[in-house]
Amino acid sequence: MPRKELLVSSQSGLNERLDVFLSEKVRRLTRSQIQRIIEKKGVKVNGIFRKPSYRLKSGEKVEIEFEIKGPEEVEAEEIPINLIYSDEDVLIIDKASGMVVHPGAGNRKHTLVNALLYHFPEIKEIGPKDRPGIVHRLDKETSGVMVVARTLEAYWQLQRQFKSREVEKRYLGLVWGRLPNKEGKISLPIGRHIKHGERISVKTKKPREAETHFSVVEEYENFSQVEIRPITGRTHQIRVHLAATGHPLAGDSRYGRRKAKTSLQRLFLHASFLSFIHPATEKRVEFFSPLPQDLKNFLEKLKRR
Repeated sequence: MPRKELLVSSQSGLNERLDVFLSEKVRRLTRSQIQRIIEKKGVKVNGIFRKPSYRLKSGEKVEIEFEIKGPEEVEAEEIPINLIYSDEDVLIIDKASGMVVHPGAGNRKHTLVNALLYHFPEIKEIGPKDRPGIVHRLDKETSGVMVVARTLEAYWQLQRQFKSREVEKRYLGLVWGRLPNKEGKISLPIGRHIKHGERISVKTKKPREAETHFSVVEEYENFSQVEIRPITGRTHQIRVHLAATGHPLAGDSRYGRRKAKTSLQRLFLHASFLSFIHPATEKRVEFFSPLPQDLKNFLEKLKRR
């Protein structure tokens, strides 16, 4: 069973929660997995079992023992998929808001991958067992266009394109307030929050480059509709960047304004456009997804005010 020893210092771990510290140091485990290990007495701090919320002190030694299990196979489920396009190499999906892309800790069913395995069982061997065919993700609440690899060659080709930033992605979002400029660029490094490790933030000890371009499409009394083009692809990048400018996305319960509530039942963020080099034809292809009806209805309400 793997065992790891870590030393807390003023540069690493001081005043951090025990579970957050370990989630940063043991990348093979998720934070929820680490919390379960702590609760099962698999972690000691200076020889003493502590709670996940324990705040670390300089000079303390953290010991963790854990068992690494391979990813479990995902069960196919008969869930409808909105398919925009398909050929022998790729699938273009219009993901609905509320659907998780692939299984994770405590969430093994009702994901896009469960649905894909039912409709396209051949992708089972394409990539990791728990996320076959998946080369990029959208947040649970974000709707819109996604590409899924149908062959191993397409899988590696698309992964390379995402990594080298050859894929163009555009989103439509609605933000609070009016932006000072009609178009612009947000270049703020982001990473795990210094205190709340489950959140991404510009307040981080381990900043990673992140760049987001935006342009205003239309303005309303209290909101602005924007087209967003992320250059990098960090987790929650668009949401964190817009919130950091003081103009969070409408409906964002995690990074948005807590007191400014609307009738919107979801995050107003939609992946409207995706362009990449087709793995087989080597020609650039483009796919579009129209704004969902619930978001259109919300905009209509704003126009009538």
